[in-house]
Amino acid sequence: MNKKLILVRHGQSEWNKLNLFTGWKDVDLSEQGKQEAFEAGKAMIQYGVKPQICFTSYLKRAIKTLNIALDAMDLDYLPVYKSWRLNEKHYGQLQGLNKKETAEKYGEEQVLKWRRVFDCQPPALEENDERSPLVDERYKDVDKKDLPLTESLKDCIARCMPYFNQTVLPAFKNHDTVLIAAHGNSLRGIVMNLKKMSEEEIIKFNIPTGIPYVFTFDENMNLIKDEFLADEQTVKKLMDAVANQGKK
Repeated sequence: MNKKLILVRHGQSEWNKLNLFTGWKDVDLSEQGKQEAFEAGKAMIQYGVKPQICFTSYLKRAIKTLNIALDAMDLDYLPVYKSWRLNEKHYGQLQGLNKKETAEKYGEEQVLKWRRVFDCQPPALEENDERSPLVDERYKDVDKKDLPLTESLKDCIARCMPYFNQTVLPAFKNHDTVLIAAHGNSLRGIVMNLKKMSEEEIIKFNIPTGIPYVFTFDENMNLIKDEFLADEQTVKKLMDAVANQGKK
């Protein structure tokens, strides 16, 4: 029997709406984001994709997206596991800055590097900065050496993939369909590994908010196909919108 992995990037957040770098800042969903999460649940029903176990990050925009989508499917009872390792890429000192204004100040090319070059880190936070995970209650049980003050995509993948390989993949032993509700960059790390994409390919690949992205595997976990649960025109439009966020 085939296995399915569903990836859902959280719906639009209040800071997405304002085009701000968000990272590990715990920002809530906008009204549009809540609707996107609901539509994600409805899309899974429409396409006959029914998760049995769920994983998400420590950030409320992903947690609430998952909760709303499950509610839309009447699957509120499903087991949900949370891990900080599924958090968004940490944007360091850029967190809270407007992407367009940052592009005007530093240039589109530099902002694109910070956002998308595989091993390029934004400027790091100080340890005692109020935005630092070292002073955030929810990470008090995490080894301090593991908590980032900035991250490149490479760093994000390095902390996300061990969790995916050691915790998420084993869930397929007892379940046929697994759902992860997380973030653009943590999910891109998973996609990069599943599709064996190059650094150049993943830089250009964008995941739209609120559109379930389904990977189908055979019983030996060999990838058969991957598809977004939406029409191609809608997916392209939303991908382009993500790509244009860091432009003047």
